[in-house]
Amino acid sequence: MQTHEIIKRFREHFENAGHKYVPSASLLLDDPNLLFVNAGMVPFKPYFLGEAPPPAPRMTSIQKCVRTPDIDEVGKTTRHNTFFQMAGNFSFGDYFKEDAIRLAWDLVTRPQADGGYGLDPERIWVTVYLDDDEAAGLWQKVAGLPPERIQRRDIEDNYWSMGVPGPCGPCSEIYYDRGPAFGEEGGPVVDEDRYLEIWNLVFMQNVRGEGGAKRDYPILGELPDKNIDTGMGVERVAMLLQDVDNVYETDLVRTVITKAEQLSGRQYGADATDDVRFRVIADHARSGVLLVGDGVTPGNEARGYVLRRLLRRIVRSARLLGVTEPVLVRFAEVVRDAMGPSYPELVSGFARIQQVLKAEEDTFLRTLDAGSRIFETAAGQVKADGRATLPGDKAFQLHDTYGFPFDLTLEMAAEAGLTVDEDGFRKLMAEQRARAKADAAGKKTGHGDQTVYRELLELGATEFTGYTELASEATLRGIVSGGKRVKSAREGDIVEVVLDRTPLYAESGGQESDAGTIVTADAELEVVDVQKVARKLWVHQVRVVSGEIAEGEHVEARVDPEWRVGARQGHSGTHVVHAALRQVLGPSALQSGSYNKPGYLRLDFAWTGGLSEEARSEIEEVSNLAVRKDLPVQVVYTDMGGAQEMGAVALFGETYDETVRVVEIGGPWSRELCGGTHVEHSSQIGPITVIGESSVGSGVRRLEAYVGIEAFKYLAQERALVQNVAAMLKVPDAEVPARVEALVERLRVAEKELEKVRAAQLVANAGSLAEQALDVRGVSLVALRLPEGTSGADVRTIAGEVRNRLGDKPGVVGLFAPDGDKVSFVVATTSAARDLGLAAGKLVPAFAPAVGGRGGGKPDLAQGGGTNPAGVDEAVAALRTEVDRALEAGRSASSR
Repeated sequence: MQTHEIIKRFREHFENAGHKYVPSASLLLDDPNLLFVNAGMVPFKPYFLGEAPPPAPRMTSIQKCVRTPDIDEVGKTTRHNTFFQMAGNFSFGDYFKEDAIRLAWDLVTRPQADGGYGLDPERIWVTVYLDDDEAAGLWQKVAGLPPERIQRRDIEDNYWSMGVPGPCGPCSEIYYDRGPAFGEEGGPVVDEDRYLEIWNLVFMQNVRGEGGAKRDYPILGELPDKNIDTGMGVERVAMLLQDVDNVYETDLVRTVITKAEQLSGRQYGADATDDVRFRVIADHARSGVLLVGDGVTPGNEARGYVLRRLLRRIVRSARLLGVTEPVLVRFAEVVRDAMGPSYPELVSGFARIQQVLKAEEDTFLRTLDAGSRIFETAAGQVKADGRATLPGDKAFQLHDTYGFPFDLTLEMAAEAGLTVDEDGFRKLMAEQRARAKADAAGKKTGHGDQTVYRELLELGATEFTGYTELASEATLRGIVSGGKRVKSAREGDIVEVVLDRTPLYAESGGQESDAGTIVTADAELEVVDVQKVARKLWVHQVRVVSGEIAEGEHVEARVDPEWRVGARQGHSGTHVVHAALRQVLGPSALQSGSYNKPGYLRLDFAWTGGLSEEARSEIEEVSNLAVRKDLPVQVVYTDMGGAQEMGAVALFGETYDETVRVVEIGGPWSRELCGGTHVEHSSQIGPITVIGESSVGSGVRRLEAYVGIEAFKYLAQERALVQNVAAMLKVPDAEVPARVEALVERLRVAEKELEKVRAAQLVANAGSLAEQALDVRGVSLVALRLPEGTSGADVRTIAGEVRNRLGDKPGVVGLFAPDGDKVSFVVATTSAARDLGLAAGKLVPAFAPAVGGRGGGKPDLAQGGGTNPAGVDEAVAALRTEVDRALEAGRSASSR
């Protein structure tokens, strides 16, 4: 049975059982505890936590998931995967254990001819929590399982929580016996390779407190409504129904391996080492393409860093299989074709996916070249020092700073006749992981007491009236202070208030919240901020300017009309610039984030290089032409399917309701899903002036612009600036660029002449410095402090000239140049000095600590820097002492 059929049957089974089907959410959700969606229940957390009412009591989904706890282990076994699909069914206070067990058992064991999976009931085992006698009894009652195939496990295996305070409960896992060829007999407690887990049923019935992620936490009590959360591993079921040994051989994964076989000319299964590489490619290609499809771009932090590691491991694995041509796009095409039926965004967005992957592969190939040069320098230093092992910290630096794969470091070291301090490298890697884990733990938050907002939400969602009016009569439903409801607030208090209806826009979709006031007959409140809770409740943070307010009062909420004019201009301007961007650069230039407020907009978009001045100007011109055309702005309400058919653009990582709002400017020219406030015609936006374009991460650019009156003010300032410059240069405005260009050219010529004079002075000074050489056991030593502010480049030039002046005799030059709170130094040796064993690189460690620095280099030239200029005299003395010591040691050795 093919994977798509497995998914189809799961969905139909639960829809027939009254479950509402929900399409997979993006892999990126706004959750401080997660980089990526890593389980099927993640999009449903607000319902389980009581932060929002579920749209249905029974729901089901096939959720794409990414888990990356230890990327380096992927491929080494057939059990580690970073991308997988989790099929789940969920109940919110509806059915509980018995129906969850019955529904799972029915689908798993029902004959395939009748729409089930047809697994042999006699080969199914289950586990339950230690004291969950109810679940054990139900497995016997519902499924007829004998007690010996129902095993009990402890809290780490069969008790579920989110790892932080919040809902929790016992779980029951379904396993399938693959037979004696896969391991020992005795059930899952003995061997989880033979007994393959395919489905986990979580009985969410308790609330946990602070404590460990998997154990050592208190159970605070029972949930008011018991819930069900289950997750079936689609790929694992595919293993069983396709009768293959592991996930990598299932239909949707094996296609990537097949492509790797074609590109490399090697066969999967022929060599254990190659098999690891094939599996890395297959797993990471799926994860990488799905992540890019959901808006992640490679970078050096958080999500971007994980994606970059995945993609670079693909390239490296392909290289080790002998593939030298670019591969990321080739593998992505296979993933698109295999996964497209389930995730059509891979097909519609493939142009952008392809662009991101190509840019990252090009970047990595340059990294490999640079890393190779850095490695060669490090290896040369190791050999010059008479050692045979590359230090662990150097290998770690190559890996961590330059993205150089450790296995490549090992390979190149072996080719150079060196070993690598693997223990030192792994120690540093472990320390880095520990820091990352501690940082992640520090960012995790418990799901705090939302009772106050749940109580207010039970009174009904806030009605937003701001699309049609700027002032609304309302009832003050609740006042919150310090996380608790209070009956009243008085002058000077800063509190949160919830109204039954409001025209004030809550911050979302990149748009700042509205400014305004809330007034009663006796009080005035200044609205400081407006935020949504559970996407349904508008919470106004206010300062009581005068009077006193109380729950239940009738109020009037008012939007500052000038603020709203600017806010509408800013948000509609963002849509216009986005459409212009896509018109100029192409449809792959998709928005990945935005921020707008009155008079200003900022748009982040996926793009791999800086924009030319021509492109920026064209985007600005297209935007202003759209404003001049006075395009109509229309709003359409539809479902997500209808919006997609219209070609509406959805933002990465956003979560949308069943009914979505599509904002059109000029019909299909600009059509986006958006809940913001907008102008009625594009001409109301006013002028749009692009003020900057920059990089905010690998593959992400940022465009900034002023709109409306702010754009006019900016242009007025620019005009005044040009007029002032023209007045200073005594030329008309139009001639300013040419006159400035001429001045710059004259300055450039003057600087070149000064450089020639300075170079001549340096050469002349070299002779006088060489004359100050001291004789140290027959070696001419020039160890001196140079004038304050001498640049590092000049220090190197002077050192080379002084060395040349020393001629064929043995000589060592050590020059130090303080510059503020820093100092640079260079050591150079003549050929005759090197014959006596005086290598520049080996002399540095003797004096570098005196200036609080470090450095290194080759036997003929070494350089470095420090942070203690006060230690220069001490460093000069230390260099003199080291030269004397090295010569004495060399003579003693030769006399023996």
